[in-house]
Amino acid sequence: MTIWTELRNVAFTVDYVDAGGLRTRSLRAGQGEPIVMLHGTSGHLEAFVRNVAVLSEHFECHAIDMMGHGYTESPGVPYRIPGYVQHVLDYMDAVGLSSAHFLGESLGGWVSGRLAADHPERVKTLALVAAGGTVAKPEVMERIKGSTRKAVLSDDIAFTRQRLELLMFDSANVSDELVEIRHDIYHQPGFVENIDHLLCLQEMENRTQDLLTAEQLGRITAPTHVVWGAENPFGDVPEARAMADAIGDATLDIYGECGHWPQHEHADRFNKETIAFIEAHSR
Repeated sequence: MTIWTELRNVAFTVDYVDAGGLRTRSLRAGQGEPIVMLHGTSGHLEAFVRNVAVLSEHFECHAIDMMGHGYTESPGVPYRIPGYVQHVLDYMDAVGLSSAHFLGESLGGWVSGRLAADHPERVKTLALVAAGGTVAKPEVMERIKGSTRKAVLSDDIAFTRQRLELLMFDSANVSDELVEIRHDIYHQPGFVENIDHLLCLQEMENRTQDLLTAEQLGRITAPTHVVWGAENPFGDVPEARAMADAIGDATLDIYGECGHWPQHEHADRFNKETIAFIEAHSR
C-alpha cells in the first residue's frame, strides 16, 4: 500500500495556513478533540500517514510541516527550539485551537515537550515518540548531519532512500513513494538554501542551549506516553527511561524490532495504544 492510498477512505484536506507569517502546510482529518502531530528533523507530515486514517476516527487530526520543513516556509534564521514552539502556537491560534493532544516524533517530541513545559494550558496529553532533545551525542549528531546533507546536496535519490532507511528497523517500511516525496522536498531551492538553518541543532553550542532539561521535563503536567524503539539508531533505551522518570505522570512502552519511527513501523499497535491513552486521560 502506498502513502496516499492509506487515506483512500478518509475525508481529509491538505491546505496552507498563515502561522505567524509562515505559509504552513497542514493535513486535517476527523472530528472531536484535536491532536497535533509533529515530525522529526528534515521530516514532513507524511510521517503520520499510517496513523491519520485510524486516529481521525476518534480525533481531529492536525499533521503539520514544522517551520522550514516539508513544504512550510523557512523563517530564514536558524531553527531553534523556541522558534519551533512559537510556530506551533501560531498554527494553533490560526486554526482556533486553544489546546490539543500532542503526538511528537523525534524533533517533534522535543518541540512538544518544551511546549508542554512552558505552555501547559495548551497541552491535554503528550505522546513523546522516539523524542530527541535530552542528550547531545556527537556521533549521533554527525550521523544526522552527514546523512541529511548528502541526501539534500546530491541529486542521487539513493541518498534520500538511505536517509529514510536509517530510521527503520526494517527497510521494507520505506516505500518508493515515501522516497520520492522526501526527495522532492529536499530539492526545493529554499530547502537547499536553508539546510544549515535546519541542521543547526546538530551543532553542539546550539543543541546544549536548547536541550530539554530535567527541570523542564519535571514541569510537564500533561499525562505523557513515551514510546521508543528498542533498535532506535539515534537514542538508546536508557534515554527513554530517564525521560519518563523525569516527567511526573508518564508511562513508557518499548517496541521491539523497531527503529526511530514506531508510529510507522508498528502502526497498528501504536494507533491502538494512542487512542486508549488519550481516551483514558481526556479532560
